[in-house]
Amino acid sequence: MFITIDGGDGSGKGLQIDLIKKWFEDNRVDFVFFHDPGDTALGDAIRILLLDRCDLSICPKSELALFMASRAQLISEKIRPALQEGKTVLVDRYLLSTVVYQGYAVGNNEEEIARIWSIGRSLTDSVMPDLTFVLDCPPEVAFQRLNRDKDRIESKGLEYHRRVAQGYREAVRNWSKHAPGEAFLINADAAPEKVFEEIRNVLQTRLNQLKK
Repeated sequence: MFITIDGGDGSGKGLQIDLIKKWFEDNRVDFVFFHDPGDTALGDAIRILLLDRCDLSICPKSELALFMASRAQLISEKIRPALQEGKTVLVDRYLLSTVVYQGYAVGNNEEEIARIWSIGRSLTDSVMPDLTFVLDCPPEVAFQRLNRDKDRIESKGLEYHRRVAQGYREAVRNWSKHAPGEAFLINADAAPEKVFEEIRNVLQTRLNQLKK
């Protein structure tokens, strides 16, 4: 099973990922966890360029290409081998993030959005998540949660991140047009335990189905 956690910056992904990992351990689920971008030599180098270099100007198409390259490497080195071994794969962000941040948030129309989905499916060899959880939180609330300096993308401004939040909502509404699997939009403005309860219920249902 392939699971991704997505959502805007400050939406609480890190906390929910920790809760999912603990739940997997308690339920003896054989799993691995990866970051996208990252977790390969190439991916880590790209991650530094994309997130840490606040002095670097990168246009949306270049961002898109860099994220896609890191993801393709992660699939080749880590995700596909883990899935072939029968492990559950949990990933922090995936193709949806690129669709939203380098697509919806920069004002691309539906035809251009569909093209990004298509390019992404091709470069991942159609290795797509079975389950995607999208944490939906207003950026005005989300950025109050960040207790560190903002990275290059987080620093793009409130209006950009409002478009990010709206982009996630639109992407989930249109999910079946572009991607297999299921996507769940979860209110991340709620208490963390309530957010996790929604995620856990879906995971428990899917785990029970796999055991039959």
